[in-house]
Amino acid sequence: MHILVTNDDGVTAPGLLALVTEMRKVGEVSVLAPDHNWSASGHVKTLHRPLRAKPVTLSDGSPALACDGAPSDCVALALMGVIEKPVDLVVSGINPNANIGHDITYSGTVTAAMEAVINGVPGVAVSLDAPEHFSGILDYATAAVSARKVVEILIKHPFGIDILLNINVPYLSENELKGFRPTRQGMRIYRDELIRREDPRGKPYFWIGGDAPTGVDEIGTDFGDLKAGYVSISPIQLDMTAYKVLEDIKGWEWPVK
Repeated sequence: MHILVTNDDGVTAPGLLALVTEMRKVGEVSVLAPDHNWSASGHVKTLHRPLRAKPVTLSDGSPALACDGAPSDCVALALMGVIEKPVDLVVSGINPNANIGHDITYSGTVTAAMEAVINGVPGVAVSLDAPEHFSGILDYATAAVSARKVVEILIKHPFGIDILLNINVPYLSENELKGFRPTRQGMRIYRDELIRREDPRGKPYFWIGGDAPTGVDEIGTDFGDLKAGYVSISPIQLDMTAYKVLEDIKGWEWPVK
């Protein structure tokens, strides 16, 4: 089993090393990750400039590659041959904040796993539900171990193409976890506000501010079960067709041409 580990927080992020350490217990690990933070970057494919990948050393002394592209670029480059040995699984993370509900469309962590699936390789995204504005050193141990356990089960029960697993882990010690639950994508509630300011020359500029997002607390969803203390595992499909609506609009009066 050859596992590619990447992230959206940059190759030096502690969450990546925690994930690498646990994935090494499952199989051979290669690392190709961004050279800087790409949080909330969404699904990016860089076509307007060349991409570079350079050798770096992780803090445990092991080798890795750092790329100046987005997380999805990193996965694409790895699978297209920058990493010569074929990759069996891509695991992205560990993101320091949860990626639930509509977050998955923004998340570089999740879209790195999406890029794997697009290229025919199973993808897993791992995020930690750390407290908002946490100022200390985050403990990624529980999330890393949880990711390994999910990956070990995934290897025994491979699923079809066009699906990734989105894992979110509560910020708890391992013995405080309630367990593991398959969940559906829940409803995220965003509380963004537009902040208008002026630069020293009187030109306007804008920040997207506001309070941290919350969600609809419903059992069986990623938000609800995560809040209840469970590791949430959501299968996410890339086919976003609204099939019920598709059947409805087939009955509308469409122009012949």
